Amino acid sequence: MSNDYSERHDGPAMIVLRGGAEAAGQFQLGTREVDWHSHVRGQVFCVEHGLLHVETAAGSWLLPPWRAGWIPPGTAHKVRVTGALRGWSVLLAPDWCAQLPQQPAIVTVTPVLRALAAQAAGWNPDAGLTAAQQRLTAVLLDELQQPAQTALHLPMPQDRRLQRIAHALMAEPLDTRSMTEMAIWAGISPRNLNRLFRHETGCSYGQWREQLRLAVALEQLARGAAVAAVADALGYACPSNFIVMFKRHFGRAPGRYFRTLAPEMAAGIDD
Repeated sequence: MSNDYSERHDGPAMIVLRGGAEAAGQFQLGTREVDWHSHVRGQVFCVEHGLLHVETAAGSWLLPPWRAGWIPPGTAHKVRVTGALRGWSVLLAPDWCAQLPQQPAIVTVTPVLRALAAQAAGWNPDAGLTAAQQRLTAVLLDELQQPAQTALHLPMPQDRRLQRIAHALMAEPLDTRSMTEMAIWAGISPRNLNRLFRHETGCSYGQWREQLRLAVALEQLARGAAVAAVADALGYACPSNFIVMFKRHFGRAPGRYFRTLAPEMAAGIDD
């Protein structure tokens, strides 16, 4: 019997795994990268510390503590984990995923969802669900359909020229080339570049690039970098300019961001 529960067609309809930084954990966290892959089961994952960067064909999401990501069965994705010490993953059998979104999404981690995940983490992943456990699983599915909380989303354009630019910037977020230079390099006029970026991603080229740099900032902050060092690395003339931009997007200063996301949920799933 496979120990990779994400690839199990059989077994319980829902399996919840605790995550940790140790290599032997059920759901390995810490700081690591997992290249493109997919699962037989649908997956919900959440960290209580650090940051998750999830990339799919439709775009990428940054998930700080207590923002959960949903990946439908068979959906290709890759994940970068930064400084995550604790978390959990919910694995759902494919026939239990029909009522959930058919595309990757962000879901709200309500106190009820957190409590249900904590309880289900103690169930035997190799045993069938009891009637009571099936009822709790149904409640958990209801909780997963709550309106999404805000998380940084970086939508991917579909035009091959825009994708070339997007992939280049994701590989080197601090690329100093102007929009005109990037357009010429990709074989598109600057005017069409901006128009197509807005049409395909919902934001202008400048807005998209700023969101990419915000993603870089969040990952560096999650690694413990100082605010001044992050501001300097991103090319800001002074830290205060970076702080103003960060607060405009996230509603709080970068130094307080990870400390104040969910103080009411400070206890871990295995507390």
